[in-house]
Amino acid sequence: MRSPSAMIQRNVAKVQSLPAPVGGWNARDSFANMDPLDAIQLTNMFPNVSNVTLRGGYSEHATGLSGQVQTLMTYSGGATSKLFGFTSSGNLYDCTSAGAVGAAVVTGKTNGIWEYINVSNSGGNYLWAVNGEDSGLIYDGSTWTVVATSPPGLYVGNVNSNNLYNITLFKNRIWFTEKDTLNAWYMGTNDISGNATKFPLYGVAKYGGHLVSLCTWTLDAGYGVDDYLAFITSEGEVIVYGGTDPSGADTFALVGVWKLGSPIGKRCMLKWGGDLLVLTYDGLLPMAGALQSSRLDPRVALSNKIQGAIAEATTLYGGDHAAVGWQIVYSAKNNAVWINVPVATGSQEQFVMNTITKSWCNFTGWAANCWEIFDDDPYFGADGVVCKAWDTDTYSDNGNNITTVSKQAFNYFGSRGVKKYFTRARPSVFTDGAPAIAVNTNVDFNTTNFIAPLLFTELEYGQWDVSSWDDDIWGNSVSILNNWLGITGIGYCASVQMQTASKRVQIEWASTDVVYQTGWAGV
Repeated sequence: MRSPSAMIQRNVAKVQSLPAPVGGWNARDSFANMDPLDAIQLTNMFPNVSNVTLRGGYSEHATGLSGQVQTLMTYSGGATSKLFGFTSSGNLYDCTSAGAVGAAVVTGKTNGIWEYINVSNSGGNYLWAVNGEDSGLIYDGSTWTVVATSPPGLYVGNVNSNNLYNITLFKNRIWFTEKDTLNAWYMGTNDISGNATKFPLYGVAKYGGHLVSLCTWTLDAGYGVDDYLAFITSEGEVIVYGGTDPSGADTFALVGVWKLGSPIGKRCMLKWGGDLLVLTYDGLLPMAGALQSSRLDPRVALSNKIQGAIAEATTLYGGDHAAVGWQIVYSAKNNAVWINVPVATGSQEQFVMNTITKSWCNFTGWAANCWEIFDDDPYFGADGVVCKAWDTDTYSDNGNNITTVSKQAFNYFGSRGVKKYFTRARPSVFTDGAPAIAVNTNVDFNTTNFIAPLLFTELEYGQWDVSSWDDDIWGNSVSILNNWLGITGIGYCASVQMQTASKRVQIEWASTDVVYQTGWAGV
């Protein structure tokens, strides 16, 4: 057998260019049979159509809240928009303006885990909120009112609003679920106050359990597009009704009952375009595809490509963690849907999908208990603060570096069974600064991180009309950075590992050139 050193001396170096992993994070397929455009790890880098980019950073928006922010609510009334934050101390704060919040606008509630809707009628625009523990709350644009059990004032009769657990709006009626039961309740047409009517589902849900969530679902069932009302139980039964007036069998009827995996958390449903996303132990499912497959085809799950990571996360953090933290978020501005994963308080992660390419990655560094979209930007609630996320103006995590780790799919470089010696790599990166970048290779399915943590020191750039033209450093426009970097590794296949550290620097990764030498098969 020839020694590696003898092999290297007789062979000419080869160069192969690998596109950046626009296929995204793959936590499903075998390392030995993965698409070259995929990645076995893609942390804090977002896969776009033609490149992979650094995610935006975050900055503190509202500060001084007492406790963990567990719910963010947006009031949208005509031209008025407001952002509110509910904390674990049971206090509600107006977080619309940046800076320190004032006194709480509502106090003394049991917890900060609330569900809400915006609803309008001839009387005005309202925000209606419930949490299954305290009396419901209604906001009219200026005043928060505690819902009573009888008139005068705003009230809900026939059911104690303390027991109302979730809420939605369906065909001009407010609908609720009742905590720990299979009872739904609905209000009169265009009513925000009055007597509620029970709508029991005990005769429909054959697996038992209790109602967890409900949401509208837009579907074309063959006779035109219509809205349906979808309930999901703790056992994963999806119960769908259609019609207008739930008081009559001829105006409101059962469409069907399906069985999915059990839902994860009470924020397990999200309207997305004309479909409805459901977060279950089966993954993130589009309702239309999921009900057609009836659990027989796992490929209908949007999260199918990261099913291994989803399964591990739901197993580890699905039980008691499901009370708060799990949430589906859609940001049209960023072409992204993500799942908030409550690994631990202060250490949450996000599994993020590009809605155009359906490619995935994961984000770390955003310690989010909950999310809300406000003025088209994503905001999250954390420990005593509300933060604006995906900020591409600063590209920093509240003034700190953003670090990334990317490991491309293992690649045989066109010759399986032939050992290679990897010597250099050249990532092609478009940037407007000088980020810290390091590359190396993992060979033969070893996924250990061989790169030491990177240090990045931000350059202080000159300011217009303040700094001296010939003395200070001035920032660059976006330009390409493609320096050759040394790597080491001897093996049959290799995964290019790249790490970056940066602050206030844009990064767009296009490709990586790899230099290697080959020996004979089996050498």
